[in-house]
Amino acid sequence: MADPAASGPLLETPLHALHVELGARMVPFAGYDMPVQYEGIIAEHTWTRESAGLFDVSHMGQAWLVGPDHETTARALQAIVPSAIASLGEGRIRYTVLLNPQGGIVDDLMVTRPAEPGSEGRLFLVVNAARKDVDFPMIAAALPEGVRLEILEDRALVALQGPKAASVLAKHVAGADEMGFMTSMDGTFAGAGDDIEVKLSRSGYTGEDGHEISVPSASAEALVRALLAHDEVKPIGLGARDSLRLEAGLCLYGHDIDETTSPVEGNITFVLQKSRREAADFPGAARILKEFEEGASRKRVGFRLEGRAPAREGADVLSADGEKIGVLTSGGFAPSVGAPIAMGTVDAAHAEDGTPVKILVRGRELAAHVAAMPFVPQRYYRKPAK
Repeated sequence: MADPAASGPLLETPLHALHVELGARMVPFAGYDMPVQYEGIIAEHTWTRESAGLFDVSHMGQAWLVGPDHETTARALQAIVPSAIASLGEGRIRYTVLLNPQGGIVDDLMVTRPAEPGSEGRLFLVVNAARKDVDFPMIAAALPEGVRLEILEDRALVALQGPKAASVLAKHVAGADEMGFMTSMDGTFAGAGDDIEVKLSRSGYTGEDGHEISVPSASAEALVRALLAHDEVKPIGLGARDSLRLEAGLCLYGHDIDETTSPVEGNITFVLQKSRREAADFPGAARILKEFEEGASRKRVGFRLEGRAPAREGADVLSADGEKIGVLTSGGFAPSVGAPIAMGTVDAAHAEDGTPVKILVRGRELAAHVAAMPFVPQRYYRKPAK
């Protein structure tokens, strides 16, 4: 998980000193000095699947988009994303992508419409750490008069993930365990000294149930220490975060999707709500809608490899006849599967589940096949119907 492109002095999150105190192995990632592991990737991965893992994701970019009313603010954002933001309900979250004029993905991000009084016309944005210096200027440049971007430099972000996460968090924030998947609320975190005002979203990047918690930077360490005081909670590094999201079939920007990839090629067409497809008023709409109707020439797919040897990003994918048909974009050993898995982009003719392929690793051809994703069932919380 180290970032070989990192150069210059590394930035630190508000939790950096705590990571060092807890014995984390630190690595450069997206310009930050980040914990890759504490006791080991497999142990941390398994703990998150079985209990509750706590992740520092404060390197992500947080911002408010502020306008006079929801309709105005939402339509300003819709000028650069293909998703229906205007119809987003109060207290709801939507995953979407920023698009360039060619229909390529500049970044993927989360958009929240808060439900609290006084929040009319406000949208809360969370973007990827490695792209925030691209995203925020792009968003600001696209805004009409009367809508502004407020970048939040003084907030940390942590994720509590796993089957015991909600019950632990509910001991500190009333109602946290009653939230539905992809909903948000403001709350008060108790039990860390002074009460801490937080923003909660029931979402995450592991395929497990859990929450992301936006907290003022000055209060982040107290909040994290309070959570770690529970026997169910352990700190988890970037290594397990990567293996968990890979098993969940989730994209990593700059690897599985990038500025050349359309939402159709990236196999995330759920970002294209019907109303936006019909309006066809987003960047790259001609290309994206043609691919949506007729199919793209290439597609992101999953792979299961035979044997125990993993394959990594950059490995060529070959057809059964030995012809190069694509490349891996993510890969590794999947602890919950007990076998190596991968994601990659292949020619559409070879993208059907079950298609046999070979993956070239250091001159060896490893047998594999195209596999359905997620590799491990996602366990997001769905509120029981009333």
